[in-house]
Amino acid sequence: MIRDTIPANHPRAKSLRVREQLVEEFHSGVVAEAGLMAHGRGEAFDYILGEKTSKNALDAIRAAAALLLIAKKPVVSINGNAAALAALELVKLAGIVNAKLEVNLFYRSVEREEAIKTLLQKAGAQEVLGTEPEESAVIPELSSERRHVDRRGILVSDVVLVPLEDGDRTEALVRMGKKVIAIDLNPLSRTAKEATITIVDNIVRAAPKLSETAVTFKESKKNRLQRIVSRFDNDKNLTAALVAIQKNLSEATEKARTISFGEKHDGL
Repeated sequence: MIRDTIPANHPRAKSLRVREQLVEEFHSGVVAEAGLMAHGRGEAFDYILGEKTSKNALDAIRAAAALLLIAKKPVVSINGNAAALAALELVKLAGIVNAKLEVNLFYRSVEREEAIKTLLQKAGAQEVLGTEPEESAVIPELSSERRHVDRRGILVSDVVLVPLEDGDRTEALVRMGKKVIAIDLNPLSRTAKEATITIVDNIVRAAPKLSETAVTFKESKKNRLQRIVSRFDNDKNLTAALVAIQKNLSEATEKARTISFGEKHDGL
């Protein structure tokens, strides 16, 4: 594998390994071509977020873990990029919060569904929904292939974790009365704005932290978890993410001005 040849001391080693992992899963049939472009767009946001999990992201992770634990029928929705980047952690999380795993794709094909199902099973999943036509149902008012859901999973769920989601389905799920947890690096996306809880972070960092937090909260009393959820304000959290982006951009701009001024001064 190419990612195994990337030097550990390379300044972009983690990022390069993630990219190569996506390329490998593209060739395996898990990731769609558009998924590679979507990752690049997300990585651009990660740059200006400082490539670290912020306080506002940690607050959202706490609320998300609490919501998943008090849910009656939680579901973790899986697309190609989510499976490629975080299969082990998402399978682990589903086990901790007693959630079902369901494959749901925008660029849908039987081959991709089966490839993702196989990857999740290799990661330890005992049951993977969303690949059996006889169990298929349809989300009302949604025209994309993501309208197809499993009647045992997303259709009857009360809370859905939708990492790397498209806005149309998030809106549709919310209209159906479901609580939606999104993992999205873009705080301006429709998904981020429409979700109940949005974790503005890279899935490769957010997924393990979400599992760790769920383990910590596992024995907590239900009323404590409900307080954590009720105190979370998604709009305020998204605003905090935008403030963090603005701060990082301002600091980078100031640094560039300092360097530019220094170069001009040296030449005088």
